[in-house]
Amino acid sequence: MNLDIVLIALGVVFLAGLALDALGRRMHVPRVSLLILLGVVVGPPVLDLLPLDIASANDAYAPIALSMVAFLLGGTLNTAALRERGRQILTLSVTVVLATAAFVGGGLLLAGAPLVVALALAGIATATDPAATRDVVRESGATTPFSANILGIVAIDDVWGVLAFSLILAALDMMTGAGMGDSIAVGLRDVGGGVLLGVVLGVPAAALTGRLRPGEPTLIEAVGVVLLTVGLALWLEVSYLIAGMTCGAVVANLARHHEQPFHEIQQIEWPFMLLFFVLAGGSLDMSYLPQAGWLVVLYIGLRIAGRLVGGWLGDLLTRQPGHDGLWTGLGLLPQAGVAVGMALVAAERFPELGEPILAVTITATVAFEVVGPLLTGLAVRRAGDGRR
Repeated sequence: MNLDIVLIALGVVFLAGLALDALGRRMHVPRVSLLILLGVVVGPPVLDLLPLDIASANDAYAPIALSMVAFLLGGTLNTAALRERGRQILTLSVTVVLATAAFVGGGLLLAGAPLVVALALAGIATATDPAATRDVVRESGATTPFSANILGIVAIDDVWGVLAFSLILAALDMMTGAGMGDSIAVGLRDVGGGVLLGVVLGVPAAALTGRLRPGEPTLIEAVGVVLLTVGLALWLEVSYLIAGMTCGAVVANLARHHEQPFHEIQQIEWPFMLLFFVLAGGSLDMSYLPQAGWLVVLYIGLRIAGRLVGGWLGDLLTRQPGHDGLWTGLGLLPQAGVAVGMALVAAERFPELGEPILAVTITATVAFEVVGPLLTGLAVRRAGDGRR
C-alpha cells in the first residue's frame, strides 16, 4: 500500500466530508447519514476506491474516536450538574434506556433473532444523537420545562446507554463462553477493569491536567490522557468505553480547577468522527441488506415502542406536570455516532454475527437521523403548547 495514495484518499475524504457537511446544513439533511452514504459509495460496497483495509482501519481507528466520545460523556457526570438537572431528568433517562433495551431485546428474541444479535441490538438501541436533538430544540426557540427536560436527558442518557451496552456485552461473554467461571471472570474484568483503569488514570489526571493553562486541560494534555487510556484498555483487554467514561467523570468531579474537563477534545473530535462514519459506511455488506430487511423494520418499530413506553413510565414515576411522557419518548428518537460505534464494537467481539448487527444498525441510524429530528420537533411543539 503506497503511503502517497492513502494520504491523497484521506484528503479527498475529508474535503468531501466537509462539502457534505455544508450541503447537509443547507438542505437540512443529517450529516451523519450523508457521511455513511459517502462511505458506502467510495468503499467496498459500491466503488471500492478507498486504498485501505476497512476492517483493519476500524480496529485501529474506532477505539480512538469512540474514546473521545466516552470522555466527553463522562465529563457530563459531575455532581453539580446532576443536582441541577434533578431527580426528574435522571429518572426519565434511566426508564427510557431500560424500556428501550427491554423492548428491542425481548421483541427480537421472540421473533427468532439469534441471542447475540438480539441483545447486542438491545444495547445499541439505547443510544441517541444529542447533537441533532439539541439543534432541533434550539431551532424551535422553545424554553418550556419539556424542552429543558429533553436537553437534560440527551446530555446524560448516552452515559446510561454505554453502561447498558457494556453490561450486555459482558453478559453475552458469560452466556457464550466455554466455561461459566471463566466467562464471569471475563465479564467482570471487562466492566470492572474499565472502571478501575478509569479511576487509576483519572485521579492523577484530575490533579495534574489544567495546570499549564488554568481553567481546562490543553489539547496535548487531553489527547495524551485519551490515548493513554484507550491504549492501556486495549492492552489490558478491558472496556475502553467504560474506562474513558469513568476517567472523564473522575476528572470532572475531582478537578476543581477545571472549568470544562477535556473541552479541548471537542476541537478535534469532528475530524475523527467524520472518518469514523465514512469507514463505518464502507464496512457495510450490501449483500446482507435484503436478508436483514425484516430485522431492520422490527428493530425500528421496537425501538420507537421502547422509547414511548420508557417516557410514559418515567412520567408516572416523576409525576410530570402536563403528562408529557409519550412526547418525551418521541423526542429521543434521533440516533447517530455512538450507536454505530457500539455496532462496530459488537461486530469485533462477535465476528460471526457482525454483518447483521452492522447492517441493521447503520440502516436504522440513517432512518432515525432523517425522521428522528422531525419527530423531535413535533414533540417539542406539541408538548410545549399544551396540546395532547
